[in-house]
Amino acid sequence: MSKITSSILIIGNEVLSGRTQDINVQFIAKELSKLGINLSEVRIVTDNKKEIVINLNQLRKKYDYVFTTGGIGPTHDDITSESISEAFNVEYSINSEAYNILKNFYPKGELNEGRIKMTKMPKGARLIKNPLTVAPGFYIENVYALPGVPKIMQTMFPNIINNLNISDPIISETVHTNLFESIIAKSLEEIQNKFNDCEIGSYPNFDYKSNIGGVNIVISGKNILSVKKAKDEVIKIIKKMGGK
Repeated sequence: MSKITSSILIIGNEVLSGRTQDINVQFIAKELSKLGINLSEVRIVTDNKKEIVINLNQLRKKYDYVFTTGGIGPTHDDITSESISEAFNVEYSINSEAYNILKNFYPKGELNEGRIKMTKMPKGARLIKNPLTVAPGFYIENVYALPGVPKIMQTMFPNIINNLNISDPIISETVHTNLFESIIAKSLEEIQNKFNDCEIGSYPNFDYKSNIGGVNIVISGKNILSVKKAKDEVIKIIKKMGGK
């Protein structure tokens, strides 16, 4: 089976300004790994329609799936739904199913303008149920629009799984060593070439106070036997070089 690819488009000035720390990428990445979907790229853009449209069109043509987070709320700067409509060149209008969900949820007279705004989305979009705050997300073709609030997004994510093409889960193994990256780089390249159905990444760490460092080597892939064999070779080469 060919590799299933995906990307995340994070939308919001608050993330780029540093006022809000994004934790959605970590959650989505872990969930996609379980589904055998490779997360290939993450982008962050401001609340600017032109930038959202440009980046979304690039990503949806490049990858099997695009997951957007943020910008589908009730305020003036929530422009994701409108931007996605423009990207797909379809009408941006009230989704009757979403409207009825909110109408039935809120007491009479409390379905205000801001809440109605959350029912507006690209024409032809299908809803992603929201078990926490009711206001749904949506998907159109290979683009899935999710809220930026982590707790809400996490409760909604399981509701999209049945719509995705999935594969064998991606397995990861990590080896910690006190050897520096420059010492083992060549050997890791040779192991990577030998196990081309795995991905081997090295992530250095260093404590400047104690002057102690090392590398975390991550071996990942869908073939558990290959991952285990590659891990064994990494450990073998570390020991051969006198590392721990």
